[in-house]
Amino acid sequence: MVRSFEDFPNLVSMFFSRARQHGDAPFLWRKHGDGWQPTSWAETARQVACLAEALAGLGLNRGDRVALVSENRPEWCIADLAIMAAGCVTVPTYTTNTERDHLHILENACAKAVFVSTPKLARTLLPAVVQSSECRTVIGFEPLRIGQQSDVTLYDLDRLVADCPADVTAAEQRAEALTRDDLACIIYTSGTGGAPRGVMQHHGGILHNVAGCFDIIANDFPDGTETFLSFLPLSHAYEHSGGQFLPIGIGGQIYYAEGLEKLASNIEEVRPTIMVVVPRLFEVLRARMVKTIEKQGKAAQWMLEQALRLGRVRYERGRLPLYEKPLDLLLERTFRPKVRNRFGGRIKAMVSGGAPLNSDVGLFFQSLGLTLLQGYGQTEASPVISCNRPGAGIRMDTVGPPLKGVEVRIAEDGEILVRGELVMHGYWRNDAETARVLKQGWLHTGDVGHLDDRGRLVITDRKKDIIVNDKGDNVAPQRVEGMLTLQPEIFQAMVHGDRRPHLVGLVVPDPEWARTWAAARGLPDDPAALSTSHEFQRAMMAAVDRVNANLSVIERVRRIILADAPFTVENEQLTPSLKIRRHVLRGVYAARLEALYRQ
Repeated sequence: MVRSFEDFPNLVSMFFSRARQHGDAPFLWRKHGDGWQPTSWAETARQVACLAEALAGLGLNRGDRVALVSENRPEWCIADLAIMAAGCVTVPTYTTNTERDHLHILENACAKAVFVSTPKLARTLLPAVVQSSECRTVIGFEPLRIGQQSDVTLYDLDRLVADCPADVTAAEQRAEALTRDDLACIIYTSGTGGAPRGVMQHHGGILHNVAGCFDIIANDFPDGTETFLSFLPLSHAYEHSGGQFLPIGIGGQIYYAEGLEKLASNIEEVRPTIMVVVPRLFEVLRARMVKTIEKQGKAAQWMLEQALRLGRVRYERGRLPLYEKPLDLLLERTFRPKVRNRFGGRIKAMVSGGAPLNSDVGLFFQSLGLTLLQGYGQTEASPVISCNRPGAGIRMDTVGPPLKGVEVRIAEDGEILVRGELVMHGYWRNDAETARVLKQGWLHTGDVGHLDDRGRLVITDRKKDIIVNDKGDNVAPQRVEGMLTLQPEIFQAMVHGDRRPHLVGLVVPDPEWARTWAAARGLPDDPAALSTSHEFQRAMMAAVDRVNANLSVIERVRRIILADAPFTVENEQLTPSLKIRRHVLRGVYAARLEALYRQ
């Protein structure tokens, strides 16, 4: 008998139940040479059981924290499940973390052990381990070496699994002792400001998320085995719940992408049915698709224009007029299938989360025949709170109705409050912050919004990100920034103007556009030289002015400066989920931005 999500006491029991149900069917896939190699449900369960037994043999006890540093790969899932099966708590960390970041998390979480995938990642991690107070066990997915003897012991994952007799039944029985209230993982929020905080996610919170997402799939999409392509960092709550535990819960298959640079080819090979993505990827894909179609000639450009026009008519009216249907049928038979084939041809839905999606970008993909669902959530809510669904009517300016079993209330100041099993138990070792955001069972999200007449949630902005100008007017910076980055000239942008008379902006030119612009004028492809060119600066400001034409007076960006370099995770100007870190950017550019007010 297949158990429902409400019956599972914990995530590990859900996994073992699905593994018993699917047996030798493929579950986890990795690229090997020119082909994809599967690991079955049964073999994954065997490895999870063996590794859990090995962790207990290394002296790890129930409740101990175990860190996990790895790119997305099958071993990530196996290690995560084994940590939980041993009664321990997973502490995922980003592969982009510095030695200082690793040390902070190891110390704050009081981690006793850590998994790391490769020698390259270990080079940053091991110095932090040596400096840490309690972590003395390191397990490598690949063989690790250390320069000299220390009190840190290195283990090989394959050896640990091979040396342990498999007893899946015993592991499954032990896992039943874990309850929905037990801590499953501590996920450190990357944070757009300040030091990362450890969010305590319990088994029931993630199970509640899985059940809510399954409700959408079951009611709004055709039946069939779902195929996921995992490429967002599994250390992020969005991918951890949506890209790992949701596929486990519904008996899907997970393919692990080779990296962002090979994502396009991986999509065509894997042919996923559901993709979990972030808005920035859609913006990049949109820009590339437009450029590709432009190169195909006037006929292709005309078809794109008509598809976008009809898409907007359908979106605004709810249906197409009868006289538009022949053209729509032509596009459906000739143009849209080519677009869908770029995404493998089997996509049921692409789910956008992690940051606000510009409605024009969403409508672009919807017009081309791809179902795009914008969701909303926070790490503190396991993380999905709401999601658009076809049955409720997709509106690109909303993030859809709350998931099943989620209560949403709007406070007097417009803040979105959330209650339900999905809400975290608090921040790890941070009672003050916990008390600030959890009040009488309600999670105070820090986001501002309202519910529309059909119960769909509309996000206005983050309370702490709202710019209040010197006249007391409120400006939502993410809306302005989203419009700026839709311009072909602009790759990234941040607006500034709190307690100032108007907005100014920090802009990163699109490198491809800049290269083309320079070549057309016989100039060298040198970003530093271009940034000092008055003609180039005027071209960038012209792009800003195009956006200004569609903004209110208080939203218009009056002047800009060009950034010294793109915002990246590596220079700490982006979070790993690609949100801009305003406090870091202000620290670098504040003087130059403020100087714009004196010009």
